[in-house]
Amino acid sequence: MKRPGKKPATDRNFVVALSRGLEVLRAFRPNDGLLGNQEIAARTNLPKPTVSRLTYTLTKLGYLTPVPRFEKYQLAPSALLLGYAALANLGVRQLSEPFREQLMRETGGAVALGGRDRLSMIYIGQSRHGVVNVQLDVGSRIPIATTAMGRAYIWALPEEERAGLMRELREHYGSRWAKIRDGIERAGETVAKYGFTISAGEWQDDVHAVGVALRLNDGTGPYAINCGAPAFRFTEERLRTDIGPRLVAMVRNIEAALGGLVPQTNQTSTPSNKELNKKPKPGGKVARVAEGIR
Repeated sequence: MKRPGKKPATDRNFVVALSRGLEVLRAFRPNDGLLGNQEIAARTNLPKPTVSRLTYTLTKLGYLTPVPRFEKYQLAPSALLLGYAALANLGVRQLSEPFREQLMRETGGAVALGGRDRLSMIYIGQSRHGVVNVQLDVGSRIPIATTAMGRAYIWALPEEERAGLMRELREHYGSRWAKIRDGIERAGETVAKYGFTISAGEWQDDVHAVGVALRLNDGTGPYAINCGAPAFRFTEERLRTDIGPRLVAMVRNIEAALGGLVPQTNQTSTPSNKELNKKPKPGGKVARVAEGIR
């Protein structure tokens, strides 16, 4: 989820050819359909001749499928397997599901678990049922700077990492940075006071949400969880006095389940034993910890 600590130009262990091939795969986004070499070159800032060689190689390796009629490509099943394998190895995704489902039923909001990818947060777990205006699903990407989930993640980082991320965001947003920075700083004050962040129409005008960072003791993450709904359903007052405290309690319960601490029982219900006894898929240290607590 994190960017490399060293710049490729100064890191002797960095394989540029591999990074370029992965950038080509990253160019494909949900609902994209087909992409041609020219579109991939525009998204990756790679020369078109380089992209042509990379798409040829990835096709030979089975990660891209050519569509000759349109002279374009689509992701092949081998590429999809990488994503599914990553999700299966995220034990926190399976363990958090009953908690997310419970909060969704109690509040009527959509509850999602996300991790960082560059300047975005990617949904790796989503619980929603008939929540109007919230159509995001697993694999969806949201901005880190203006969303409750992203801001919760920012304020969970060590100071040095947060400063580095803020520099990247400043460069990315340019003239818009001052306003966005103010929102991030307000989020930090809210985290210090209440334990959660609020984004009320700052990402999408008609969506209000709260976010809480999820910290694990195995060195992975941090992750973040949000709970959002249309603005008319989640007013700012309700976010502050009801939804936010419930989300904080839920996240602390998840951390307790993974770390063996005493869970918080106020503000939100704890999933039933039947729900918690759903065995997560194997893989990853977090998954092994989750299995060990049963």
